[in-house]
Amino acid sequence: MSSSIPHTLLLAAPRGFCAGVDRAVLIVEKALEAYGAPVYVRHEIVHNTHVVNSLANRGAIFVEDETEAPEGAVIVFSAHGSPPEAFANAKARDQVLIDATCPLVTKVHHEARRYATAGKDIVLIGHEGHQEVLGTMGQAPRSISLVETIDDVDDLDDLDPANVAYLTQTTLSMDDTASVVDRLRQRFPLLHQPKKADICYATTNRQDAVKVLTERCDLVLVVGSETSSNSKRLVEVSRDRDTPAHLVDDVSEIDEAWLDGIGVVGLTSGASAPEVLVDEVIAWFIERGLATVDTVMVVDEDVEFAMPGNLTRKLAELA
Repeated sequence: MSSSIPHTLLLAAPRGFCAGVDRAVLIVEKALEAYGAPVYVRHEIVHNTHVVNSLANRGAIFVEDETEAPEGAVIVFSAHGSPPEAFANAKARDQVLIDATCPLVTKVHHEARRYATAGKDIVLIGHEGHQEVLGTMGQAPRSISLVETIDDVDDLDDLDPANVAYLTQTTLSMDDTASVVDRLRQRFPLLHQPKKADICYATTNRQDAVKVLTERCDLVLVVGSETSSNSKRLVEVSRDRDTPAHLVDDVSEIDEAWLDGIGVVGLTSGASAPEVLVDEVIAWFIERGLATVDTVMVVDEDVEFAMPGNLTRKLAELA
């Protein structure tokens, strides 16, 4: 065995595709099956380079705006959610719209509209420019202020202290979000919050699994793309617990120098990373003499989301 290769690889469970991502990818695949190529997709269907390239090779055309797709075209809206004007534009252009928005993101959209209708000042915790944040802010643009850090909370002005509510991007770090929420409560003691936390179950579970890995590993590798918010959060969770961590899009990005002096490596993947990429990393270690591969089970996920009704009906017509 190479001196730079660890003796044990611990696999986080759960890892990889969540129900929302699995559904979104399947929607594009089934849309191609039902309508034929090309099928246009508004924004990357999920934030993973390999998934996007695979679907593009099958006839999906990715655009950043629905107006880039022809009138009458079939267009899928990404899992991250889109603002209301995008839906209106697609309707005006007579496009066949298939909505792949994750149901958990849709829940946040409903909450935003409900708070806005009730006249509340909404604070959205999230990353500026992220597609999910753009979609959520579009639900009530006049009512929402975006914050990312405690300092951003301190800079909030002109909010009614008795009438503030908060929402969060679904893919954030639970720990970082908690500190921002604590500061919001300090500034606005009557702060309203969602009945159920906005950070999605898959994000929570994958972060919990990394926390367990850090107790047993010398290094954590996270398979995921730089564009994936939830994947980058997994790296941060490990580093926050003083365990080195690296994000790799695939096995080709592993640097053997990271492994010097490392006995146990933890391996996980973001919610938009396909399992085949994890399998390739495992094979890479085994080829170099790795002795042991074990799974660290934290929670068993069994969540499934239904397909959009209009796509289901189209597929039934073709059956």
